[in-house]
Amino acid sequence: MTQPGIDMDRLNRWLGREEAASDVVTPGLVERFRATFGGWLRAGGDEVPPGLHWCLAPPAVPRGDLGPDGHPARGGFLPPVPLPSRMWAGGDLRLLRPLRIGDTVTRRSRIGEITPKKGRSGPLVFVAVHHVLSVGGAPVIEERHDIVYRPARTPAAQAAPDDIGAPVPEGGWVGDAVTLFRYSAMTFNGHRIHYDRPYATEVEFYPGLVVHGPIQATLLLNAAAARAEPAFRFAYRGVSPLIAGQPVTLHAQEDRLRLERLDGTVTFEASHSPI
Repeated sequence: MTQPGIDMDRLNRWLGREEAASDVVTPGLVERFRATFGGWLRAGGDEVPPGLHWCLAPPAVPRGDLGPDGHPARGGFLPPVPLPSRMWAGGDLRLLRPLRIGDTVTRRSRIGEITPKKGRSGPLVFVAVHHVLSVGGAPVIEERHDIVYRPARTPAAQAAPDDIGAPVPEGGWVGDAVTLFRYSAMTFNGHRIHYDRPYATEVEFYPGLVVHGPIQATLLLNAAAARAEPAFRFAYRGVSPLIAGQPVTLHAQEDRLRLERLDGTVTFEASHSPI
C-alpha cells in the first residue's frame, strides 16, 4: 500500500540499516529504576527487573540535532518518514535470561519492515526495529520494536478526561509529572510530550503530559514475569494514550494482561508465552 505524499522507495533505502551500542548495568541505574517503579517490579539480588533494558545505551544526540518535538531529527538511523508524530506502538520480545548488575550489554539494531497503512486519522507508517541484546557474546534479549508515524493531532482531541486526579484504586498505578521526568531522564528521552506541558497541550493537543509507552510496557512485563517461566516471550501493544494523573489498574487473565483506566478504556495490552 502506498500513501499519497510518502515516498516509500526513498524510505525503503533504510531497510537493513544497522547500528550498535553498549552500556553497563550499574547499581545506580538499577537503584533509580527501582525507585521509579517501586513495588511493581520483580526480581532481587543481582538480577535486574525486566524492562530496565529500555534504559540502556539511549541515543545521546547533541541538542542541535534534535527536532522540534525533542526527538532526534529524522534521517539518521531511523528513516525520514514525513509524518509529524512519532510514537511507540508496541513490539515483541524474547527474554532468554535476566540481566544482572555488572553486565556489559551490547545492543545490535537493524531496520526491518517499513509498512504504510491507513488509519482513522490518515496515513500511518510503521517501522519495525529488530534488536539483539547480548552479554559476553550470548543473546539475552531479542526484540522487535514497532514505531508508528502518524498525522498531527487536532485540537478536537484535547478534551480533558474526567478521571485525571481521581483516587487511585487499591492495587492501581498512576503516573505523575515526577515519574515521567524521572523516566525521561533515565532513558535520555527528549520527547517533549512527557515533561513539557505547554508543548504537550498546545502543540500536540493532548489533555496533559503523556505517560511513556515503555513505562506501561514495564508494568505489564513485570506482571508477566511473575507468572511466566524464567525465559518467555512477551508481546505488547499501545491501545490508547494514558495521561499523567489518570489511574490505571492491572487486569490479568491466563496469558493476557492489560492496563485499564477507571472507565474501562484499555491503554496498554500484552500477552506472554513460553519460548
